[in-house]
Amino acid sequence: MAFPTAVNSQITDSVTQANVMSLGVAPAVAMANLYQATAQALANAAHNATTSQQQTNITAQAATAQGVALLYSLDTAATGIATKDILNS
Repeated sequence: MAFPTAVNSQITDSVTQANVMSLGVAPAVAMANLYQATAQALANAAHNATTSQQQTNITAQAATAQGVALLYSLDTAATGIATKDILNS
C-alpha cells in the first residue's frame, strides 16, 4: 500500500532548475548542431572538389601522354613505310 510522502522543497527546486536549464540551453545546442553539420558539409564539398581536380589532372596527363606517343609513332610509321617502299622497289 503506497503512502503519500512529502517531498523536500530542495528536491523539487533542483528538478525545476534542471528543467529550466534544459529549456534555456536548447536553442544554443540546436544552433551548435546546425553549425557543426554545416561545417561538415562544407568540408566534404571542399574535399570532393579537391579529389575531382586531382582525378581530372590525372586524366588530362594520361591523354596528353597518349597524344604525344601517337604523334611520335606517326613519324616512325611514315618512316617505316617509306623505308619499306624503297627497299622493295
